[in-house]
Amino acid sequence: MGLSQFLGNRLARLLAGEMVVGMMTEGRAEEFERLRPLLFSIAYRILGSVSEAEDAVQETWLRYAASPTQPTSTKAFLSAAVTRVSIDVLRSARVRREKYVGQWFPEPLLTDPYEDPERSAELADSVSMAALLLLERLTPLERAVFVLREVFGFGFGEIASAVGRSEAACRQLAVRARRHVDAGRSRFEADRRERDELAMRFFGALREGDVEGLRDLLAADVQLVGDGGGKAPQLARSIVGAEKVARVLASIISRLIRIDVTIEPREVNGQPGAVFRDRDNKVLSTVTLDVLDGQIQTIRSVSNPDKLGHMGPVADGWAVSREANRARRPAD
Repeated sequence: MGLSQFLGNRLARLLAGEMVVGMMTEGRAEEFERLRPLLFSIAYRILGSVSEAEDAVQETWLRYAASPTQPTSTKAFLSAAVTRVSIDVLRSARVRREKYVGQWFPEPLLTDPYEDPERSAELADSVSMAALLLLERLTPLERAVFVLREVFGFGFGEIASAVGRSEAACRQLAVRARRHVDAGRSRFEADRRERDELAMRFFGALREGDVEGLRDLLAADVQLVGDGGGKAPQLARSIVGAEKVARVLASIISRLIRIDVTIEPREVNGQPGAVFRDRDNKVLSTVTLDVLDGQIQTIRSVSNPDKLGHMGPVADGWAVSREANRARRPAD
């Protein structure tokens, strides 16, 4: 065999190998994209952060693409990988959250990309602000086990592989997690239509500055809580009580409306809520409502710009606040 023929054969083998690798990568990419909604939903419920969940999913892809062998079950492999990445991220995030300025809330999620008709109730219950805050009470391992088992229905064998513990240990983690969650859980309004109608009335009264109308929709011990993270205007402390909350909301929102801030009612984290936008349509904040027995129990606002970037261009909250204060009427 001459040198030219040898080199030609070698080049052909290299090109054939590259084609095979390319086809494998393309096939993996298609399978990964099909499972991306599930992976994001797992990561978000473990982390409570859209940006961190997206990063965890991307890291999972890198690990999958670099794997020398094709796993027997792609879903099991990717679910385990994203869970392990999320646990590691959560451990470091917990340290940062201990130093967080003011109240910490999860990043608002407008649309959960994953759907499973057989587990629609579990998926809806687990994505609310109240549920995610309950999960903050769990250790990273307890949280991961709870999410995989209670929300997505994974078997304990799969969970054990994902978190690197025995099945027996995972069962114990699941029991502890369930006990913690049940101890703090409230039953929120199950009638979706009634809940949404109440929210429409609430935001209508908010636009009108109708203190009495707001008060009628609020529970006697309603709480108004905000998360600005020290990077946007926020309440110095929680406001409690229907009368106080109604008056504070009417005063703040009336000034914002005078400078063309708009209220866009929509579902946030599976709950009735709204997105507030400045006159340039930039995101100013989100609001979610916890509803129980036909009344609003808790109102949570997120205005930290770091938590709003995934929703589009973010407004300068401080600038909006200054303009609103300048527009304030003497009677306010």
